[in-house]
Amino acid sequence: MLSVALGTLRARWVSFLGTIAALVLAVAQLAALGVVMVAALQPPQRPPQRFATAPNVVLPSDPSWDPAHHDLGVRSLTEAKGVPPTLVDKLAGTGRTIVDRTFYAQLARGPKNQVGHPWPVARFGGHTLRDGRAPRTDREIVVAAGRAHTGERVSVLTAAGPESYTVVGTVSPVDWEDAIFFTTTETARLSPRIDALVALGPPERVRAAVHEAGDTVQLLTGRARHHADAAAKDDREALDNTVTLLPVMATVAGTTAVFVVASTFAFSVVQRRREIALLRTVGAVGRQVRRMIYGEALLVGCCASALGSLLGLLATGPLTSLLIRMDIAPPWFDVGPASASWSMMAPLGAAFLTGVLVALGGAMAAAHRASRIQPMEALREAAVDDSATTPGRTVLGVAGIAGGLGTACWIGLAAPRTALSPTAYVVCLMVPVVATALLAPLVVGPLVRLLMWPLRRLPGPHTMLVRQSTLAARRRTAATAAPVLLTVGLTLSLLTATNSLGAARDHGLRGTISAPYALVPDGTPGISPAVAARVDRIEGVQVAAPVLTTVYLPDGDNRLEEIDGLALEPAALSRTMRLKVVHGSLGDFGDNSMVVAEQWGRKVGDRVPVHLADGRHITLKVAATYAAPPGGDVAYLPESLADTGVFARDGLARRGYLALSPGTDRERALTAVRTVVEGSGAHLTTRDDLVTAEAAYARQLTETRQRSTAVIVVLFCFLAILNTLLMATADRRSDLAVLRLAGATPRQVLRFFVAESLLVSAVGTALAALAFGVNLIGLVGALHALFGTAPIAVPYALIASIAAVSGMLAVAGTVLPVTAALRRRAMDTAGDR
Repeated sequence: MLSVALGTLRARWVSFLGTIAALVLAVAQLAALGVVMVAALQPPQRPPQRFATAPNVVLPSDPSWDPAHHDLGVRSLTEAKGVPPTLVDKLAGTGRTIVDRTFYAQLARGPKNQVGHPWPVARFGGHTLRDGRAPRTDREIVVAAGRAHTGERVSVLTAAGPESYTVVGTVSPVDWEDAIFFTTTETARLSPRIDALVALGPPERVRAAVHEAGDTVQLLTGRARHHADAAAKDDREALDNTVTLLPVMATVAGTTAVFVVASTFAFSVVQRRREIALLRTVGAVGRQVRRMIYGEALLVGCCASALGSLLGLLATGPLTSLLIRMDIAPPWFDVGPASASWSMMAPLGAAFLTGVLVALGGAMAAAHRASRIQPMEALREAAVDDSATTPGRTVLGVAGIAGGLGTACWIGLAAPRTALSPTAYVVCLMVPVVATALLAPLVVGPLVRLLMWPLRRLPGPHTMLVRQSTLAARRRTAATAAPVLLTVGLTLSLLTATNSLGAARDHGLRGTISAPYALVPDGTPGISPAVAARVDRIEGVQVAAPVLTTVYLPDGDNRLEEIDGLALEPAALSRTMRLKVVHGSLGDFGDNSMVVAEQWGRKVGDRVPVHLADGRHITLKVAATYAAPPGGDVAYLPESLADTGVFARDGLARRGYLALSPGTDRERALTAVRTVVEGSGAHLTTRDDLVTAEAAYARQLTETRQRSTAVIVVLFCFLAILNTLLMATADRRSDLAVLRLAGATPRQVLRFFVAESLLVSAVGTALAALAFGVNLIGLVGALHALFGTAPIAVPYALIASIAAVSGMLAVAGTVLPVTAALRRRAMDTAGDR
């Protein structure tokens, strides 16, 4: 039967164009996403930069630490401590050893990515003096040429606050770092932790000394020295959004593509029931019919998948450009056919195989059903489409709806934080949408009658003809409404969840901050605690500037769990923050206690051993627990724990909360604050402006992920709408001929088909609303559990626009083949059938 299938394809290749187009687009989409994903998992192999000429570099190391499992900016306890000072003395016995420290140092009004280093390490990264000399005293620095002039007095912002230095030299700028170089003693004062060592002694002796230090340090030589560069970490962090987003997009796009392609192929088989009926009449057995359809599916799948894989490879360039424009991928991330490698063949092969399997799967149900029809029944069934759905499809649809309702209830009642995970939540949202599409033939009849009921009194036969034509072909109506259902249903669920979560975060953050004013960074990565202390000395002004830190708590499995902490003055917490205390009291928060989130399972009065990043082990008592909003579950720690500087990630406060004492002259106090922070890398703002900025930053990644996924789904489904309507309308030449022979004018025929396509779009949109209702159950429950009372923010205008475009595409997919058919005589059109 394979030869019969090949002959069928040659004879009716036009009938398979819709299936081929859908499959090509699906495979191209999956191939492009897969290739970009593989490229994102392989950061560029750059040569060593900071230590390009250093023979041996020693870094702190924790072999068990996997940064991929932790938030960006969090480091292991070993790395937080730095290189042990004892190792410096030990390596000094092998030869000259140079200590490197990396810390926040920024020229006033300079770029906020500037860093500080001791001058002796400058030569290993290719920094050469352009003019002037090396720094000799602690008040002298060297900067990159163009940042300042030799002899100029400049202000440098550090974690210790703004300080004045004299530029005594400039070095040639490099493209991988913007550094300020200090004396060795000054860098030790500003940043006590040792970040790296350059060992100039004999390699064997250096290796032996490092080996004696155990697993706390690692020795880098050759190309491995690149791991000491900031670029090694920056490259991975820059691609973090891409690596996180692409699997979500691939999952949603793949599921959508599989459903659309399978529906399209099954629909194309249904359109050819007359041919199958004739084969059964002339003696073909069911096995032969199945083999013929599977042969067609295999041929179509192989050809379309091969073409789709090639197009997917060509589409990687535009896809990466889109990711860069959306600020998801870094500007240097470039993937295209020219940069393809053998490792990228795997996603291309996977996309090809998926396309073939989807084609076979799409033909399976129709082939099985067609092979079981008796010859005489086949001829009768070929004339009228009166079968709503198959038992298998009904079972899958009912199971999907039940699973969707169960998942929604589970999210709303037991696992509300699932709504915060784009990867898991997007998949959950798809279940009711796909299940509704499976059950569409069952509800098409009642839905069409309901939608047409307000139009029943319109004059003329058009309303009756449109209604009855749609009801007489429920399977065709369901198949053509499915892409509209997917488009509107997925985007309605995705964007409503995104908007509602964003609005809830805004409301929650606004309710957490009680201080009416705030200090925020002004072109800097943070605010120096010294600057905040100066503001706090202004009469009538009270400031809380929590320093972001990492502390390590035992998790019960002989491991340390790293958590975010905010170190601030205990009395300032109650003045500036409005925490929802569950147990205990903020009044008990003191120098030897902490306030933690309720979901951590700690009880008031528990004495918890805490590891600080500077190596100290202390025990803190839980003074209170609070109900933390999503993403805000931090530990509040006494300010005294941050005095060492190395305890904090960079020694800077991300923001400062500012309150005024009763009776304070507001204008005078605020003017004094602005004067104090002038040129310090901070500026004064209001709480509302702070909340707006913080909320926008907090939801940026989630919104980007979900909106990007929605864009991919919408574009593919738009093409599926146009493709499916073209297939369905082109196959209805006999209907068109009957209308023409009955006396209908070309304009009346066109109006009939346009009205029917609009009705199909309305059916798809109504089904999408039903699926959205299931998803809404889980969303409402999750928002209530996470944020309390939170509004549902439905983007009505955007969804209406998407529904309108879907309708216009459905009309276009109808008008094009009908217009082409109307150019022929009615008898010729009837004879084609």
